[in-house]
Amino acid sequence: MRAWLDRLLILGMLLAAPLAAAQGKAADDAVATLSAIVQVRAKILPNARSLETLGPRRDGTGVMVRDGYVLTIGYLVIEAEAIEVAAADGKLVPASLAGYDHASGFALLRLLAPLAGKPLALGNSAAVGERDPAMVAAYGGSEGVTLVQVVSRRPFSGGWEYALDSAIFTYPPVPNWSGAALIGAKGELLGIGSLIVGDVLATGERNPGNMFVPIDLLKPILEDLIASGRAAGPARPWLGLYTEELRGRLFVTRVSPEGPAARAGLRPGDIVIGVGGEEIGSQAEFYRKLWGRGAAGVEVPLRVLQGAQMREISVRSIDRLDYFRSRTSY
Repeated sequence: MRAWLDRLLILGMLLAAPLAAAQGKAADDAVATLSAIVQVRAKILPNARSLETLGPRRDGTGVMVRDGYVLTIGYLVIEAEAIEVAAADGKLVPASLAGYDHASGFALLRLLAPLAGKPLALGNSAAVGERDPAMVAAYGGSEGVTLVQVVSRRPFSGGWEYALDSAIFTYPPVPNWSGAALIGAKGELLGIGSLIVGDVLATGERNPGNMFVPIDLLKPILEDLIASGRAAGPARPWLGLYTEELRGRLFVTRVSPEGPAARAGLRPGDIVIGVGGEEIGSQAEFYRKLWGRGAAGVEVPLRVLQGAQMREISVRSIDRLDYFRSRTSY
């Protein structure tokens, strides 16, 4: 417990009270904070579309954000056949997928039995800046806690049709990042762990660290996820196209089997040149033009270089949730 108290002291959580009295309160705060951190275990459907890339069993961390609800990163639990959540005290209970949001990457789990723990308050991730200290809490009690520093706030684009306007990047790297909680000096949840990256500073040099999804993205959709399993409003168009940006060109690295892009004839090695007659030179630009075409279901005209041939290919987009497989009931 002493190591945990030291970390709280560094973060300034004890500045408002005399040290002798504050240490007792800090110990209570530490126990309450860690009680919100749980382990998430998922067994994936044998016919899951994500089986090959993400595996049949997935383990990570989750955070209690409401009584009976746990927030985690979506790739841990999407297409799950069974989900279990283990509390800080070791108790294991079943859970179901209450909601998923591809735009943020968040997944919300509904506990199917009571679990001890105090939900963690949602902080203000917009106020998080470079050089701010924070803690990463992964499942495992005080041993799962790491002191980190926010080293960058910047846009992030992933090759799986995913982008964030202002992701949170931290250093040093934390190995158990999936679903881990990023906690600020006030003991509030600031983000959920998504990735380990090789260059958190975007300098072109090797500076490994982690990327966190800002918790502010959850606030406007939390009630929707609880009520209907998804964010309100039209879904973004999704093509099932995995790309890598290189020297101003967008190379197709993979297409989702039986997805819209695959059905339209796109294949690995293709180069996406433009959308709707407009040229693109980056993933971020590609996504802006793709999502700007309208809601899921819209036809997306792509200009694609296949070998030596330039082709115009129209892809009928879908809602990504319709592509995933799921159990009919839990």
